[in-house]
Amino acid sequence: MALFGNFDQPGRGIPKAPAEKKGIFKFFEIYGRRCWKLIGLNVLYFMFFVPALFAGWLSFKLNSYAPYFLALITVVCFGPATAAMTKVTRNYSQERNAFIYSDFIDTFKKCFKQSLAMGIIDAVFIVGFSVAIPTYKNWAESNSTMYVPFIICISCLIVFFMMHFYIYLMIVSTNLRLRQILKNAFFLVSLGVKNSLYTLLVWIIVVFCLLALVPYSLFILPFWPLSFINFVTSFNCYPVIRKHVIQPYYDAKGEENPEFDYLKTKEDEALFEDKPELERQPDKKQGKKRGKTIS
Repeated sequence: MALFGNFDQPGRGIPKAPAEKKGIFKFFEIYGRRCWKLIGLNVLYFMFFVPALFAGWLSFKLNSYAPYFLALITVVCFGPATAAMTKVTRNYSQERNAFIYSDFIDTFKKCFKQSLAMGIIDAVFIVGFSVAIPTYKNWAESNSTMYVPFIICISCLIVFFMMHFYIYLMIVSTNLRLRQILKNAFFLVSLGVKNSLYTLLVWIIVVFCLLALVPYSLFILPFWPLSFINFVTSFNCYPVIRKHVIQPYYDAKGEENPEFDYLKTKEDEALFEDKPELERQPDKKQGKKRGKTIS
């Protein structure tokens, strides 16, 4: 019997691919490799908010609302810029290649119409919710029955916000119309409820930390949080889209999803396998001869 085991038995050999990490371990492994690129992506995305911030600063200094026309640049660019960032974070989260600047600009142009329309819808809903929620709250203080529309309004806001975990991912990943994307996003919130809630929890934690650390967090904002939460969203929610939207498309056509090409190399398939019985046995005649020794 060998001291450390029997090496005469055939072994599994060396696998072609190492065992894939899962869950939070896989997340931090991928994020660690892409961290610096995501910081650059955050800076690029943040630049689209500079006109709105500059408009706010000018209006405060001049005590006028005239400079707010600069904010229209952000309103117009918000949707396309978000879609462009989502394309990059989706590729990174799924371990695909992406070039920050070129892929960002290409997606900005390619998805401009749909994402612009979505950005305008977002602006309308933001204005609507910002007016409705305080109004219902004030009415509820004097009439308790108004808590019903107040709670309904809050619920609609949460669902609409969670739909965005899927909307921009579908804009950059599918050829669906915007109406179909909105419909699918509504159902995907519940179909991927665990992924949706995990993503919502990360958003709440990050936003809470940013608000709690004001004004220091203002120096972090251009570099980190925007791309981080978008990366978390892509990592958690894109598999739900792939399962319920993309994969059924290929199944219906009887084709293989090209995203799973890497699975053709099985984890347990080895480059070579230890088979002692196939090893070359030493020649008995040569064994009798005394060979040279290098000292």
